[in-house]
Amino acid sequence: MQTLPSIADMTDRTRLLQSFNTLLQPERFRDYGPNGLQVEGCAQVHRIVSGVSASRALIEAAIAANADAILVHHGLFWRSQDGCVTGWMKQRLALLLAHDINLFAYHLPLDAHPELGNNAQLGLKLGMRARERFGEQDLGFLGESLQPDGFASAEALARHVELQLHRTVSLVNGAARAIRRIAWCSGGGQGYFEAAIAAGAEAFITGEISEQQTHFAREMGVAYLACGHHATERFGAPAVAAHVAALSGLEHLFIDIDNPA
Repeated sequence: MQTLPSIADMTDRTRLLQSFNTLLQPERFRDYGPNGLQVEGCAQVHRIVSGVSASRALIEAAIAANADAILVHHGLFWRSQDGCVTGWMKQRLALLLAHDINLFAYHLPLDAHPELGNNAQLGLKLGMRARERFGEQDLGFLGESLQPDGFASAEALARHVELQLHRTVSLVNGAARAIRRIAWCSGGGQGYFEAAIAAGAEAFITGEISEQQTHFAREMGVAYLACGHHATERFGAPAVAAHVAALSGLEHLFIDIDNPA
């Protein structure tokens, strides 16, 4: 793991941002929105809350927890937005500004970190060992289960994932066979399915499924497991926040706002 500079007992917002950037290296990625400090709050940070998305529910929970900063995977700002501060955007920003809370958001950098990112942590949660990376910007992970014989079938793999994520899995079974080579890409990773097939995967785990992936799975004989966007991306933000908080002398709390999507 990349070693951060010595920042014991660090509480300064600027140094906290530097620590996140050093760890996640956002400059390496072509992303859909800004990574880093999205909303500036108080200069001194003592407690950080992590979560998946910068929803009003998470912001309100962070306020109740007396947080000075929030780290999320899905921030407030995306390229497709019109830039108007109205409705839900106004409500969320008003809460952050009124309580002087810093909002840090990292999208693809938080997916990609080889040890603390969403995909790495999802693999750990599911008992997978990553052997290689694939797909655009190396966001896909490919490996095998730590179980010596893999899984007897795609149905067995789906049951295992459901037990670990506490989430019903939508399975499209490509072929009746044992599963050993498994690829995964958290969240909205359905666009990586063809690259996973090309990399030799026998099953692909992600958050969502689009219409065309059903046909690819059946025609190519590769199982497809859609396990929930939120459910597959609950692990990176708390791992990163806990790591940096431990080095910085900060308090950290993960708050999971349930989301069925």
